[in-house]
Amino acid sequence: MLTVDLDRLLAAGDRVLDVGCGEGRHTHGSALESVSVVGLDADRDRLRSARDGFEAAVADAAATDPSFLQGDAYDLPFPDGTFDVVICSEVLEHLDAVDRAVAELDRVLAPGGALAVSVPRPGPERVCWALSEEYHQVEGGHVRVFEPAELTDTIEGRGLDLVETDYAHAFHAPYWWLKCLWWERDRGGDPPLPLSAYERFLEWAEFGDHPVVDRIERALDRVVGKSLVLYFQKR
Repeated sequence: MLTVDLDRLLAAGDRVLDVGCGEGRHTHGSALESVSVVGLDADRDRLRSARDGFEAAVADAAATDPSFLQGDAYDLPFPDGTFDVVICSEVLEHLDAVDRAVAELDRVLAPGGALAVSVPRPGPERVCWALSEEYHQVEGGHVRVFEPAELTDTIEGRGLDLVETDYAHAFHAPYWWLKCLWWERDRGGDPPLPLSAYERFLEWAEFGDHPVVDRIERALDRVVGKSLVLYFQKR
């Protein structure tokens, strides 16, 4: 389940950095595209899961073996201009010092390179905040809601140009609304039937081969997509 469209970003031979890679979904996807990719995250356990997940899911495919590295988004351990493509998906909403992180994304990106950033879309995200205080107060949770113009201005201020705006994961918005509505019950291991039933639907929709369902979700993304995805090019 990818948030960023790798087909519009990657070309064979690119040097790619996935900042805040988590369990590696964009790192894994990039590795299938004949590029050199590094997945970086601050959480060692998630990096271990990312490595294990790659070996279990795509090690037998014609994939480039990715590197996984523990590191800090505020102080990326790479020289200036190291990467042709930088991906930062669902990370900035967790950070207090967004300007510092964006400066680092820009620093390690080569001139002419591509940057893809995704964050929760403000409309669906505000519904989550309204339904549950705990949703955004858990350790490591979301500390801000981004307006598209605010985030775009921050990144363009570094000398990158917005190329395209997109949206993703329309089916995920109702799922998170249901989770927030019944936050305590879900955290306590007793999700009500509407939530558990929707979770089963979401797993079926996202991890199966359902072209018609995929097209329906894609059509809904612009209306209620959970994620805002911004694509930039460095001057």
